[in-house]
Amino acid sequence: MQKIIRENLESGIIQITMADERWYIQTTGEHNEFVPSVTWICGFYPKGIQFYKWLAEHGWDESQAIKEAAGVRGTRVHLAAVDLLDGKTVPMDAKYPDGEGKEAELTLEEYECLLSLKNFFEAYSPKVLAREVAVIDDELKYAGTIDAVLEIAGEVWLIDFKTGQSVWTEYELQVSAYKHAYPGVPTLKKVGTKEVKVVRPIQRLGILQLGYRRNKNKFKLTEIQDKFALFMSARDIWENETQGEAPKKMEYPESLTLNTT
Repeated sequence: MQKIIRENLESGIIQITMADERWYIQTTGEHNEFVPSVTWICGFYPKGIQFYKWLAEHGWDESQAIKEAAGVRGTRVHLAAVDLLDGKTVPMDAKYPDGEGKEAELTLEEYECLLSLKNFFEAYSPKVLAREVAVIDDELKYAGTIDAVLEIAGEVWLIDFKTGQSVWTEYELQVSAYKHAYPGVPTLKKVGTKEVKVVRPIQRLGILQLGYRRNKNKFKLTEIQDKFALFMSARDIWENETQGEAPKKMEYPESLTLNTT
């Protein structure tokens, strides 16, 4: 079934995906509030001429199949990448679920994406400050999940992982929205003889392409400029086009039995 429920018990946020709509739900006591995801909102930003040329070249059915395959690959790569960021070992035959929860061994292409993540760490020696951070903007009502917050050469980067070969504008909008919903990394700083809690703000935004085929390292880190104003434009379009929409609620029996007598 096209439904994903992801829980983040520390932040109290549950992500629910049904069909093509993505919602986050913030639970406070007995009150639940649904807010749209950043990726859904950014999908309303105009794709540009290159995308429409690609769509015309492949046709609707083929393009949808390519998109779905890319989504499955991206889901498994993200889950395996989290294990790597946590210091775990990921064997070549490891199994991970896709967006619908179906487990399968990593494909060679997916494993190469993870190898490129290893290459990135060897090249940049980043320090993992946080990963899979669910964030919500209480004022503007949107939510999302940051893939990783890394310290690179003393600077704090907010990083989004992508397994495609291009960096589209909507990706830039995504990381810009995450930055404005995320105050920074909580840490302890020594002041005199005491340790004081401080927040390290995000200094740079980046898209890390894994499995990149256009260089020998198989990865590409692209710094992104803050385009929050464009994200807000996309949000205005999203709001106009989705007025009255709410998360789908369906009721099903827990089990089925036929009366064959």
